[in-house]
Amino acid sequence: MTAFRTFRLRNTFLALSLAPLAAHAQTPAPTPAPQQQQQPESNEPITTLKAQALEVNLIFTVTDSHGRFVTGLKQENFGLLDDHKRPVSVLHFTQQTNLPLRVGVMLDTSASIRGRFKFEQEAASEFLVQVLHRNDRAFVEGFDIKIEMAQDYTNNIAFLTAGIDKLRPGGGTALYDNLYITCRDQMLTLKDENSVRRALVLVSDGDDDYSRASKEDAIKMCQRAETIVYSISTNVSLSKGKGDDVLKDIASATGGTAFYPKRIEDVAIGFHNIEEELRSQYSLEYKPADFKADGSFRTIYLQALDRHYNVRARTGYFAPKAE
Repeated sequence: MTAFRTFRLRNTFLALSLAPLAAHAQTPAPTPAPQQQQQPESNEPITTLKAQALEVNLIFTVTDSHGRFVTGLKQENFGLLDDHKRPVSVLHFTQQTNLPLRVGVMLDTSASIRGRFKFEQEAASEFLVQVLHRNDRAFVEGFDIKIEMAQDYTNNIAFLTAGIDKLRPGGGTALYDNLYITCRDQMLTLKDENSVRRALVLVSDGDDDYSRASKEDAIKMCQRAETIVYSISTNVSLSKGKGDDVLKDIASATGGTAFYPKRIEDVAIGFHNIEEELRSQYSLEYKPADFKADGSFRTIYLQALDRHYNVRARTGYFAPKAE
């Protein structure tokens, strides 16, 4: 019989069903783990779902009340709503610590970060050395008012670090334009045969003085490309600026998180935290109910039944349009 769990959502109790899939569920007990810029068009291709099977693949992270990653949870430990409805069925549930990565590093090379850029380069290089495994691939780019692709997808660490080293700061900032274009051209177009995780590490102060695209445009493209964005702020002043809120909004909407180093030398800590998170994620694949191929945005609400745990996942996805 299908197992049901309940939790309170906006003062209403909703029964949420995650059908048992014993072959795929994790069995260990839960344990905390110690180039011209283009204006976005409304008719961009949407490929978030497998159009034939109408399946959603959701990558998410669980932390405890102290912010430590929690591994070993089972399918029945979660409740899920897709577009305010229970899914028809759950096809797979597993902790995909070894699911291949397709990760991009976006370094802000605008004039505003000139004095801090050396630390960004060193931290980014060390991150790639630590995070990339045999089946992973990464690319590196710098951006000011346009993108400089320092190194396209590769598993070769020497090529990636050489690409990082050749970047030089200077110019204005078109954060939204460049994030939009990167997700569209580098993530949405991926043709991997097997499942992969798509992630971007955005290192910036969050300021934008040049974009034609809006923050919302950039976020929507990240969601269409099923890309998790992790942001690391280069603002090390005592007070948070508007750019810090921008970085948080982008990360939260895509299932990532934002890091705010107190010193520029601590940028490496942000990269290390992202590395750890990428190896502590869960994967949930399900078939949504009452699905319509109309290009609309469908919300995702995923919650752990144990309120001591916090689930971090993207807030939704765009359905494909019927041909």
